[in-house]
Amino acid sequence: MLDILLRLRNIIEIVDVIAVAVVLYWIMLMFKGTKAERMLWGIAVIVIVYFITDRFEFLTLHWILSNFLGSIVIFIIVVFQQDIRRALVKMGRPFSSGEIRAESESIVEIVLSVTRMKEARTGGIIVMERGEDLSEHLDTGVEMDSKVSKELLLSIFNTASPLHDGAVVVRRGRVYKAGCILPLTDKDVSENLSGRGTRHRAAMGLAEETDALVIVVSEETGEAALIVEEEIFTGISNEGLLGELRRRFSKHENSSRRFFPWKAAE
Repeated sequence: MLDILLRLRNIIEIVDVIAVAVVLYWIMLMFKGTKAERMLWGIAVIVIVYFITDRFEFLTLHWILSNFLGSIVIFIIVVFQQDIRRALVKMGRPFSSGEIRAESESIVEIVLSVTRMKEARTGGIIVMERGEDLSEHLDTGVEMDSKVSKELLLSIFNTASPLHDGAVVVRRGRVYKAGCILPLTDKDVSENLSGRGTRHRAAMGLAEETDALVIVVSEETGEAALIVEEEIFTGISNEGLLGELRRRFSKHENSSRRFFPWKAAE
């Protein structure tokens, strides 16, 4: 009987270790590509050092690390609350195969419309939602729920349209809203955007707060820019824009599949 209990205890310990490993793996996937990723690796190193100091009885260092790890959770939640929210939304909103096809088709239509807008020097902002729900940033604008097409986008950004000064928001392959006024960035405009106008500041304001892809076409220069979080691609070509959008969405979809592989078949 005692032998059976010991074996059962060993099995439980093995399952416990596997469960912890799976949870840690999921956490790393959730925060992959975010600012918090490097912080997590740093904490992992500190935890390893913590156990080493405990094993070899480095009392002072062990005491310091114990106090540090006790308060680090609150520090992470406060500093990286945006990244935590994005990661949780990403985990909770995986793409289905139908939505992936719709997103792929919308990317082509968006690039075609941007090409025409550059030629005609028509200004505009197109926001492509990814994992994070943008609703809290979109108090203004007109809801549309329309299929993305070059013709629709060009008509919205036509100077005769009452919606042309606002941003178009694309959600899961469909035009969700048009005429949206985006929050301007509070930061100094970077050198890459020096001399640019309000559209670029608005695009930066949304991109630095969310994981959205924001495309800006300048009516002054006829150039397009892609802004993603802290990355800014100015003067991007049509082919470069198409490739970058596909790459960014492919990365996001693959991340969703890692969380919920069975969703890909839906």
